[in-house]
Amino acid sequence: MSSTKDKKIKAIEVAAERCRNCDLYRHATQVVFGSGNTSAKIMIVGEQPGNAEDLAGVPFVGPAGGVLKHCLEEAGIREDEVYLTNAVKHFKHHISGGGKRRLHDRPNAAEVKACHPWLEKELAVVRPKIIVALGLTAARSVLGRTLVISKERGEILDELEGGARVIISWHPSAILRSISREQSAKMRQELVKDLKLAKKKTDYSR
Repeated sequence: MSSTKDKKIKAIEVAAERCRNCDLYRHATQVVFGSGNTSAKIMIVGEQPGNAEDLAGVPFVGPAGGVLKHCLEEAGIREDEVYLTNAVKHFKHHISGGGKRRLHDRPNAAEVKACHPWLEKELAVVRPKIIVALGLTAARSVLGRTLVISKERGEILDELEGGARVIISWHPSAILRSISREQSAKMRQELVKDLKLAKKKTDYSR
């Protein structure tokens, strides 16, 4: 860690490791905080860590992260140009397959609310110009309201305190779970389009 922002984020992460605002910490391996460029103009917010992220302690390193990285590349955005984080910092899951598999469970409203102060602290340090919220949980956490992704994605939405504007899009895990190749391809194209919009908006803001 070298920059002042890096040190501030690390201090917040250390504090988050002691968080007991909800019970998710009891069954997760560790807190998974944000990573990447702490001076980024684009912050990408997902839902929560998955199994791979919970084990590694880093966001977006599993299959969904692979999809996101390819989409970022296609949108002309380098990984070192973004800050990656999640609305919820612990992996919520249930055990399946004879106790061998940990499967994702969506965080409930109380859990998202309990974790929101950590996201606010990240926003206050990074101060991005654009937040790309991936999936409903992330979008509701960032915007503080209900919405329908299919109706509101693809546009610049609410301006938050501090001046950041919000774009919502599909979470890469939803693309992976899509019922058909055609639907998956369509959602992926829309995610790339939304990332391109984020890049375009920040390019104009330089």
